[in-house]
Amino acid sequence: MPRIVACAVVRDDPPRVFVAEDEATLNWVLALRVVARTPAGELAPGLRDDLRRALADERWGDAVAMWVDDHPEVDVYPAFDLATPGDVELGSLELGFTPLFRD
Repeated sequence: MPRIVACAVVRDDPPRVFVAEDEATLNWVLALRVVARTPAGELAPGLRDDLRRALADERWGDAVAMWVDDHPEVDVYPAFDLATPGDVELGSLELGFTPLFRD
């Protein structure tokens, strides 16, 4: 399992969180599960046509970038640390190196 993942939060009610192994995969997920599911009538004609072209050409990142520019309720994080159970096991050792435990 990777130690760095890409994620996005769509601030709907309830919020939707998408996590992928890398930014390219996250763009594909967002393109299919968010961008392409936007009703065409909710978009300005120019943006709608640009999105359709980008998706048809499999330019997932371009489509997501255009869509996010028009929908500020989406936060995309291309590199985010993934915590694993092994991190928890080392937690007590790490505490001694944190600012709170320095005197």
